[in-house]
This record gives sequence, structure tokens and C-alpha cells, in this order.
Amino acid sequence: MKKSFKVIPIGVIRKTDDKTWIEIDDCYKDALLGLEGFSHIHVMYWFHENDTPELRSTLQVHPRKDSNNPLTGVFATHSPMRPNLVALTLCRVLSIQGATIEVEGLDARNGSPLIDIKCYIPYDLTGPVHTPGWV
Repeated sequence: MKKSFKVIPIGVIRKTDDKTWIEIDDCYKDALLGLEGFSHIHVMYWFHENDTPELRSTLQVHPRKDSNNPLTGVFATHSPMRPNLVALTLCRVLSIQGATIEVEGLDARNGSPLIDIKCYIPYDLTGPVHTPGWV
């Protein structure tokens, strides 16, 4: 197995107080063909503000930054502190114009590098779902 690999951003996430949009690099805009048929997308981006050796080595956190929640491994949370700084958010598509996608519900920060987009296809789970009490 390779010890490392390179991830190349395909765009950037932009955010103001009342609007969030994704700017796709021109060389990837053809990959948007057909995306207008989907109401939701998975957006993968990089937690660029946490890219330090110290934050990458954080393996346990109190979920939601609440010390009343139990100390929990980062793989069991959505914490931005993790060994690989990949973030994933399901968000609603409001519009697509050219290489720009306006979205709702994306919790990224302004300037976050975009790694990938995948269309959301709903499916039935094969069993019951459970979560910890702090969720």
C-alpha cells in the first residue's frame, strides 16, 4: 500500500453571511453535466484551517466541542480535527450556473478547497440505525 498520495483541489467553497456557493475550476466544469437533475449533493472538502501536525494528531475530542459529551474518537465524530482533513457534507442544490453551484446546508468555511462532489442517491438501509445519546 502506498504511504501517501496527492489530492488536487477541483475548486473552492465561497461563503458570505447569507449565501454559499461552490466555484468549480474551469478545467472540471464539464463534469457538472447532468448534475442539475439532483436536488442534493455530497460535497467533500479539506479542513484547510486545521492542517497542522498538532491538530492532525488529535485522535479524541468531546463531540460538538461540548465537555459534557464523552471523550470520543474522531472517527466517531464529525470533528474537523483528524488525521486526514477530509470533510463531507450533504447539502441541497439551489442553482447551477456555469461552473458555480449555489448550495444550502454546507458547513464549510469560506476558502475551503473543494476535493470532490458526488450526487446524492437515496437508498433504503438494510437494518436499524442507532446513534450515541449525544447525537
